[in-house]
Amino acid sequence: MRRSAENRALLTVNRRDFFQLHKLKPDHCGIIACTRDDDMPRLSANINDAISNAEILTGKVIRVYRSGPPSIS
Repeated sequence: MRRSAENRALLTVNRRDFFQLHKLKPDHCGIIACTRDDDMPRLSANINDAISNAEILTGKVIRVYRSGPPSIS
């Protein structure tokens, strides 16, 4: 079953490949692309902050960084 059929966003640290995928197929359920961070509590908090501020994830790429605000496109 395709994940898009389950209406789930994708969380990844494989930023480059999924940015390319977004360009090729922008009709996805959302991509949350994170910078690799060994500080799991900080990473979790940054992801939570990023997705809490987004009204919808469909078709969007949310870039989550170790520090600084997320970028939504």
